[in-house]
Amino acid sequence: MATDYDVVIIGAGPAGLTAALYAARANLKVLMLDRGIYGGQMNNTDAIDNYPGFTDIKGPELGEKMYQSAMKFEPEFKYGDVKSIKLDGDKKIVITDSGEFSTQAVIIGTGADHKKLGVPGEEEYAGKGVSYCAVCDAAFFKDEDVAVIGGGDSAVEEGIYLAQLAKSVTIIHRRDQLRAQPVLQKRAFANDKMKFIWNAQVESIDGDENKVQAVTYKDKEDGSIKKLKVAGVFIYVGVVPQTAAFKDLGILDEFGWIPTDEKMHTKVPGIFAMGDVRAKDLRQIANAVGDGSIAGQEAYNYIQQINDSNL
Repeated sequence: MATDYDVVIIGAGPAGLTAALYAARANLKVLMLDRGIYGGQMNNTDAIDNYPGFTDIKGPELGEKMYQSAMKFEPEFKYGDVKSIKLDGDKKIVITDSGEFSTQAVIIGTGADHKKLGVPGEEEYAGKGVSYCAVCDAAFFKDEDVAVIGGGDSAVEEGIYLAQLAKSVTIIHRRDQLRAQPVLQKRAFANDKMKFIWNAQVESIDGDENKVQAVTYKDKEDGSIKKLKVAGVFIYVGVVPQTAAFKDLGILDEFGWIPTDEKMHTKVPGIFAMGDVRAKDLRQIANAVGDGSIAGQEAYNYIQQINDSNL
């Protein structure tokens, strides 16, 4: 079976870079595709202190180190926005805005994006007090007042997590009651560090040139504008998987995530998924790397099986 590559990896975040390392190290011909610079969301993270081996490292620096580790085994890296994948027997055709690539195996690591509030200050203070991950950034707000925007499971879970370190955690919700599971609500209401502002619409995130200092919100009941002084704002209004290009493959669940088994196999033989795009709870660099190592090795095993069957 003539193909351009043995493996095409879609996404060059920590999962993709690790998969490329493992697959290329197994002497496979590997192509990594990404529509942006390698490193994924690590490039938007100022400091990382929960990745083993580094007590404190800048996100872009860790991305560069992972990239260099992978490139030691000479996979190719190309920029390209994947539009779809066509199946041709055991062959897969990856269609991008810059060309088509045939391959025996595909590993999907396109990740997920946090929904944005779309208010002034959100982009400006990203990494300077605005965060979408308490597990990642809670340690930077020890003994500080912080706000959590949202009222679902993620918002309340992360608020409870933050309360272990923060001086206070105020959940700002646009409705008059939480949407989180009752057991989570019970824990939150029982926590003395947690406060709640109901029927509130965030208008802006405010600060100086260096960091967040407050959240401005509108009281939806009386229309008044109010300000809450905080050092950090954690936003949980939803997460969106980046899987639109794969909707015709039949590998997505009802919410757009990609379910896999423990070996990163999807419903389609030879197509694997890893990292934040998978249907799972914890989305961290450490377990993305774990997913990537498994996916890279499983792609090798799959190709060996195909080659053996053609003997």
